Amino acid sequence: MEKYNHKPIEKKWQDIWEEKGVFHASNDSDKEKFYPLVEFPYPSGQGLHVGHPRSYTALDVVARRRRLDGYNVLYPIGWDAFGLPTENYAIKNKIHPKIVTKDNIANFKRQLMSLGISFDWSREINTTDEGYYKWTQWIFIQLFNKGLAYKNKMPINWCNSCKVGLANEEVIQGTCERCGGEVVRKEKNQWMLKITEYADRLIDDLDLVNYIERVKIQQKNWIGRSYGMEIKFPVDDTSLTVFTTRPDTIYGATYMVISPEHPIIQEKSHKIQNLDEVLAYKEEAAKKSEFERTEVNTEKTGVRVLGLDAVNPLTKQNIPLFVSDYVLMTYGTGAIMAVPGHDTRDHEFAKVFNLPIVEVVSGGNVQEEAFTDIDNGTIVNSPIIDGLSVKEAKEKISEYIEAQGLGTKKVNFKLRDWVFSRQRYWGEPIPLVYCEKCGWVPLPDSELPLTLPEVESYEPTDDGESPLSKITDWVNTTCPCCSGPAQRETDTMPQWAGSSWYFLRYADPNNNEELASKKALDYWMPVDWYNGGMEHTTLHLLYSRFWHKVLYDIGVVTNPEPYAKRTSHGMILGENNEKMSKSRGNVVNPDEIVEEYGADTFRMYEMFIGDFEKSVPWSSLGIKGCRRFIERTWKLQEMIREEDIFSEKIESSLHKTIKKVTEDYETLKFNTAIAAMMSLINEIYDIGGITKKDYQTFLILLNPVAPHVTEELWQLMEFDGFLNEAPWPKYDESKLVESTIEIPVQINGKVRGKIVVAANISQDEVITMAKSDLVVKDMLDGKEIKKIIYVPGKILNIVV
Repeated sequence: MEKYNHKPIEKKWQDIWEEKGVFHASNDSDKEKFYPLVEFPYPSGQGLHVGHPRSYTALDVVARRRRLDGYNVLYPIGWDAFGLPTENYAIKNKIHPKIVTKDNIANFKRQLMSLGISFDWSREINTTDEGYYKWTQWIFIQLFNKGLAYKNKMPINWCNSCKVGLANEEVIQGTCERCGGEVVRKEKNQWMLKITEYADRLIDDLDLVNYIERVKIQQKNWIGRSYGMEIKFPVDDTSLTVFTTRPDTIYGATYMVISPEHPIIQEKSHKIQNLDEVLAYKEEAAKKSEFERTEVNTEKTGVRVLGLDAVNPLTKQNIPLFVSDYVLMTYGTGAIMAVPGHDTRDHEFAKVFNLPIVEVVSGGNVQEEAFTDIDNGTIVNSPIIDGLSVKEAKEKISEYIEAQGLGTKKVNFKLRDWVFSRQRYWGEPIPLVYCEKCGWVPLPDSELPLTLPEVESYEPTDDGESPLSKITDWVNTTCPCCSGPAQRETDTMPQWAGSSWYFLRYADPNNNEELASKKALDYWMPVDWYNGGMEHTTLHLLYSRFWHKVLYDIGVVTNPEPYAKRTSHGMILGENNEKMSKSRGNVVNPDEIVEEYGADTFRMYEMFIGDFEKSVPWSSLGIKGCRRFIERTWKLQEMIREEDIFSEKIESSLHKTIKKVTEDYETLKFNTAIAAMMSLINEIYDIGGITKKDYQTFLILLNPVAPHVTEELWQLMEFDGFLNEAPWPKYDESKLVESTIEIPVQINGKVRGKIVVAANISQDEVITMAKSDLVVKDMLDGKEIKKIIYVPGKILNIVV
C-alpha cells in the first residue's frame, strides 16, 4: 500500500469532476431540485483566509449529500466584484479597476477550486460583466417606472475619506463600514429607493420563511414598526406634527424639540428672534453622523427658538420650542413632544435647560430621574384619563384626540429609504438621462447595457461629483423621448445592487433575452437554503428581499420570498481569539494549510472546529488531528475482508453512525457527525478489520466532508463507478438496537464483575447468568442474599 499523499490525489479528482461536469446542474431534470446558496464573495486583493470557506464547505457537505440522495443540486458561485476597495486600489496603483478585478477573481477562483467545493462553475457570474449588469440596470428601470426610484436633495451620510454617500446600514458607530473613516452629514441630490413602501411586507412575510430566529429579530428591529399617533401641536399660525407611541403621556409634554433640519426654521425665519444662533447650531449638527447624534450617553445640547412657542393641544398651555441634534429629520416627523418625566433623553435635556418635569405615570421620583418602566401602571395628572391603566388610557386618549381632530392613528417605521447612488466610477451606470423638457427618462431596453466609459482618472472629485461627470462626450446625449439634448446620470449604483438579484441569474446565467427564463425561475426558485454572515442581515439580506418582492409584483418571479431558509455561521478567529486581520498578524492562509495537510484535512477541520453557528479560534493542533483521522481511513485498505455484508460486530454501530451523520449534516452539526465517524473508526481498529461493504458505506458517509480521498479509495477498492454516483446509505431502525449488552454486576454497591447478555434478556435470566459468573459466584459463596435490584439493560446489584 502506498503512503497517503494528498497532492496528486486532490488534483486528480478536481480535474475529473470538472472535466466530466459532475457538479453541473440541469435545468431539464425530473429529479427533485435542491438549491443551496452561499453569499458570493467580494474578490479582494488579499484573497481568502481560513474563515471564508467555513460557509462554503458547510453547504458543500449538504449539497454533496443531497446529490447522493438523488437530488438535482444547483450549488453556484460568482463574484460580487464592483466596489470601493477595488477602485481605491486602482487609484493608488494606477491600474484600471477592471484589471484589478480580473486578477483578484483569478486568485480567488484558484483558491476555491483547490478546496474541492462542488460549485457548478459552468454558471459562474460576475457583477461587473456587461451581460450581467445589463439586467441590474433593467431592474433599476422597473423600480423607476413603478415610482420606487426617485432623486431627492436630503442630508446623507458622507464619508470624507471615500468621498461618497452611504446608506444608514453602511455606517457603523459613526464610521464608514468600508474604510473606517469619519462619517458626517451632508446635503446632496441622491437617488433613493422606496424600500419603505415594502416595510410591512418585509416584516409580515418573515412568517413565510424558515429563518433562524436571530435573523428574523434583527430584521424586525431594523425595520422598526411601531403603532402610535400623529398629533398636531399648534405653533404660531401653523402646527408641528409629532409621532408618538405613547399618546397617554401627552399631559406630561412640557416642551417640544425639532431637528435642526426642520423646514419650519426656514418657513418662520422672520419670526425667530435668535435666527443666527439657530442656524449656527444647525451647521454644527451637520458635522455629526446620525450615530453620534442619537448616542444615549452624549451630552444634550440645543437652542431655544425664541419668538416661536408651541401649544400642548390637551393642556392648552404654551410650551417652549427647541432645536436639538438628538432629533432626526429622517425619523418620524422631525419633531417630538418631550415628556421628561418618562424619557431618559428628554429628562437629561430638561435638566440642562431647567424645564418643568411632570409625572403622568405613577411609580417613580421623576424630579430625580425619568421613570421609564411605564408599560404598566396608573395614569396621573392627566384629567381625561386620570386613574386609568396604561392600556385603558391609550385607547381612551387616542379616541378623544381623533374625535377632536387633533391627530390620527399612524404606523411608523425606523427603516429609511435606501440611498442608492454613489459618486464613484467603479459601479453600474444608472441608465437614465435628464432632459429639460421630459425630466428623468430611462434608456430603452435596446440601449442596455449602458457601459462604463474608459477614463484616465478614477479619482473622486473634490466637489463630491462622480468622475464620470467630467467626461462630457459621454454625459451629453439625446433624450429617448423627444430627441432633444439631455445629460446622462453620472452617479453609479452601490455595491449592493448586483447582489440584490444574483441568485436569480444562477438559474439561467447565459440568457441574453431576459434576466432568466420563466421556466428556469419556476423550477429553481426559491433558494432552498441560504447561508451567510449575520453582518449582512440588515444590508444585503433586506435589500435582496425588497428587490425580489418588486420583481414578484411585476410578474418576473412567482415566489414572494427569494429564500426559503436562512442560516448563519460564526467567524473563525485567530489563534489569539481575535478577529483575523493583517494588522493583528493572525491571518491564516488556506493555501498554506492545503499545501501542507491537504484540502480534505482543511475541510474536515473547518467542519470539526466547533459549533457552526458560533465563533471559534483556529488551532494548529486541531488540524493535525484531522490529518491523522484521514490517514487512518486510508490505512483501512489493509484491514478489508472480501465480504459483501456488514460485519456483525459493528453492524449496530454502523447503522447508528448512518443515522447520526445523515441527521447532523442536515442540521449543521458537522462536528458531532465527524466525531461519530471517528468513534466508528476506533471501533473498527479495535476489532481488527471490516468487510468491503462496511468500508464502502463508511467512505460514502465521509465523502461530503473529505471528497478527494474517499473518491480515490473507492477507485482503489474497485467499487462500481464513481463514489459521487453512489446512493446515500439508509439505516435500518431494527439494527439501531444492540443485539448484546454489557451489564455490570454489583455486590453491596461495588462492581465485582460484568456479564455480556442478549439485549432482550429477562430479569430472571440476568440473575441466573450473574450467579454463574465465576467471580460473582465465588463472592456469593457462604453469603445470604437479602435483596436483588435490577435496572433493565443498565446494572444488577445484589445485596448480601
